[in-house]
Amino acid sequence: MNNRVTKKRVLVTGGAGFIGSNLVDDFLLHDNFVVCLDDFSTGKRENIAHLNDHPNFLLVEGDIRNLDDCKKACAGVDIVLHHAALGSVPRSMEDPITTNEVNISGFLNMLVAARDASVKRFVYACSSSTYGDSTALPKVEDKIGKPLSPYAITKYVNELYADVFANLYAMQLIGLRYFNIFGRRQDPFSTYSAVIPKFVSALINYKPITINGDGSFSRDFTYIENVVLANHLAATTQNPEAINQVYNVACGERTTLNQMVEALIEFMSEYDPKIKNAEVIYGLNRKGDVPHSLASIDKIQTKMNYQPLYSFKEGLKASCKWYWENLQKPE
Repeated sequence: MNNRVTKKRVLVTGGAGFIGSNLVDDFLLHDNFVVCLDDFSTGKRENIAHLNDHPNFLLVEGDIRNLDDCKKACAGVDIVLHHAALGSVPRSMEDPITTNEVNISGFLNMLVAARDASVKRFVYACSSSTYGDSTALPKVEDKIGKPLSPYAITKYVNELYADVFANLYAMQLIGLRYFNIFGRRQDPFSTYSAVIPKFVSALINYKPITINGDGSFSRDFTYIENVVLANHLAATTQNPEAINQVYNVACGERTTLNQMVEALIEFMSEYDPKIKNAEVIYGLNRKGDVPHSLASIDKIQTKMNYQPLYSFKEGLKASCKWYWENLQKPE
């Protein structure tokens, strides 16, 4: 594809994390030199262990809260893909101070370091949580509500800072608002695990699945390969109207939790027929959750020619295969 980054020096912050490590792998495949900045607070060394001897890979172990670490990582870089952050709405509610330090102060450090290193393009991860209490569907980039969590506030502040830096310092910044990303390497064992890997792990180990609420809440679940594509597009676009903008990254299709679980059981039972009998339990709604989320992807389609590579079900099927091959199963 002509819209892939090649022969550049690319920095992926949070490059040992779920999304970051997938970006690192793909950008290396396209003949780039990739620098990974990570402090391994949430990222995993095993996600990048296969790259230890790769000639075009450099690990900078550091913290985005430390400006010197950011400057070291940005040296000589053409493109920054900023994905280092403390994710999770529940975690931000339990520890808003650390979430703020990492997601806002760390982001500002990266902007300053990139500016001082004359980085040509800065692509950063935003979040659909920015839409807050807005009930409008689908979600359109310029119509947001009030944030419902400290995490949502931090991601919105990132967008504000990016806009200011673009105007003050003539930087090229593009924000990508991710909607419920899932796929290979997403951790099922963290306290703050996303719902799909957590459910997959439960199914493999014949444990019941617990859905928050009655299962009618819906999300625009988005497979990791669509995110990788969006980062390439954001890093390469030469459309002046596309730069210094924020975009939804999603499939533009809504799936309820009940529908997701039904598909998950169907795909996982192809590997183990006993999974068809999985027990589903319904619990309380989780505080801070919005009932429904659906992205409009018109803007990213129009300005950057984005088309999702995988539908939700195609991505889920691929994810199930990866988890079956990589997660430990009972004896």
